[in-house]
Amino acid sequence: MDSISIIQSLIKIPSFSREENDVADFFEKKMREVLNLNVQRHKNNLWVCSPDYDTQKPTILLSAHLDTVKPTSNWTKDPFSATIEDEKLFGLGSNDVGINVVVFLAVFEKLMKSPQTYNFVLALTAEEEVSGKDGIEALLPKLPKIDFAIVGEPTNLNLAMAEKGLMVLDVVAKGRSGHAARNEGENAIYKAVRAIDWFQNYRFDKTSEFLGDVKMTVTQINAGTQHNVVPDKCSFVVDIRSNELYSNQEILDIVKTNMVDCEVMARSTRLNSTFTPQNELVKKAICLGANTFGSPTLSDQALLTFPSVKIGAGDSARSHTADEYILIPEIEKGIDFFVEWLNGAEVEFL
Repeated sequence: MDSISIIQSLIKIPSFSREENDVADFFEKKMREVLNLNVQRHKNNLWVCSPDYDTQKPTILLSAHLDTVKPTSNWTKDPFSATIEDEKLFGLGSNDVGINVVVFLAVFEKLMKSPQTYNFVLALTAEEEVSGKDGIEALLPKLPKIDFAIVGEPTNLNLAMAEKGLMVLDVVAKGRSGHAARNEGENAIYKAVRAIDWFQNYRFDKTSEFLGDVKMTVTQINAGTQHNVVPDKCSFVVDIRSNELYSNQEILDIVKTNMVDCEVMARSTRLNSTFTPQNELVKKAICLGANTFGSPTLSDQALLTFPSVKIGAGDSARSHTADEYILIPEIEKGIDFFVEWLNGAEVEFL
């Protein structure tokens, strides 16, 4: 399999979140006709099981996403040209996460040729960048039982053992309108200021070894209609990054208890933090040189209901940046690492 030509083809097909149909068509055909894999499809998600799948063996899921963010105006190159300059391959989605799509394809192709003590399921998924409901969340019920998952994201081949969760709150302070020149009304902005002060200064009791503290940040605010009217409503948005010691629902309950003058509504509580203790598979990766860390960024890990780690070729610092690129040698390095790590590995039943 020519990994370089495949990732170049991937880059040349626009695949923004919720617009992955063309790239899913490409990989479905490639996996079926070139790699001779019995690929299955649900919406724009693809998956394939190892040919010798055995229900008596544990199962590893290799998962990487097909979608990208949209390019910013700062690009100096064509985001879809897939040009190579001095061993750098430029293109939108090259690093996040095209490199791990081709690495996982190559690893699957290599390892399925020899007997393993576990099954493989390879998944190429949609809507990761927006945590969409038609991505891996829609795919999971279609998959066989998974005992351990490896989520391919650019980590320089280091192991993210934990990942911060995400919850977005819409908070509304309600007052009573009146004329600003007279002592009338009840100013909703003043109520909101007190609430914002709480979000800025409140500290949760539990600190994670890998992820640190729960972080709450007010990111948007809106109030008022004109200069001489006391506003009767002030709304603001809070971005909350949770650690694995609190579920999003627990954090929401704490927030609501302290918001005596405000209404609080969570857009969703489903993107919880994740944490996976070390097992034999993780220990083997560490022996091969992988460092462990806690990741501040969100991935499909947040939607998995079984143990997982986030690891892959590429560098997270390049993700979502103008003139995104990978280094050509990173592809082969990633393939070699995963083959050495997973070949003959011991996987525990969930």
